[in-house]
Amino acid sequence: MRAKIPGLILTAAFTLLMLMEIPALAATGCDLNFPDRDVPRLFPESTSYKSKYLGLEENAMKVVLSRLGENFRVLYEPLYVPYTVYEIYTGEKNAGYIHGVNHKGQYGGIQVFIAQDLEGRIKSFYIQKMTSPSAGKFRSAEFGKLFVGLSLEDFDVFDPVSGKGSGRLAQIVNPAPDSETDFYSVLRALKKNLIIMDVLVFSPKRNAQ
Repeated sequence: MRAKIPGLILTAAFTLLMLMEIPALAATGCDLNFPDRDVPRLFPESTSYKSKYLGLEENAMKVVLSRLGENFRVLYEPLYVPYTVYEIYTGEKNAGYIHGVNHKGQYGGIQVFIAQDLEGRIKSFYIQKMTSPSAGKFRSAEFGKLFVGLSLEDFDVFDPVSGKGSGRLAQIVNPAPDSETDFYSVLRALKKNLIIMDVLVFSPKRNAQ
């Protein structure tokens, strides 16, 4: 039987939560809202998945910061929280991973997820949260397809902060020219996502071989 919470206590708790809303966001990882629905959509050949919670140790944090090339904004990009990695299976075989990150967009926080194969290449790309007049353009299937097949190596030759570089990323056109900040925020979130996955998952696997 569920215990009832007195109204006064409930009101006080709600007020406290509202006052603590921004700091609370800083301690929150990035999870799929509906993993049972989203995993098959992002990884069509999946038959099951496991959720793993991985954290960055101090040395790993330094590696992420160094490879990203700039400091994180703590509110939207905490490094100390557990990261939710969805380990994807086809039958009994590990087929890849899904992982998301929080980032600051022009109008607020955004959440960017990628599905990756076992080599670290992007299979699909999903913006779960985005507050922007141009959100529909960034969430379009046409824009998402432009990133299929890309890997961290593609970001090594392109800087999503300055917008300068070469390779396939340099050829991707902003679908919403009036929202340039959001465009580069999405690219930077993708790079952060790929770097964290390389540090947490792919580098340990390579070192174990």
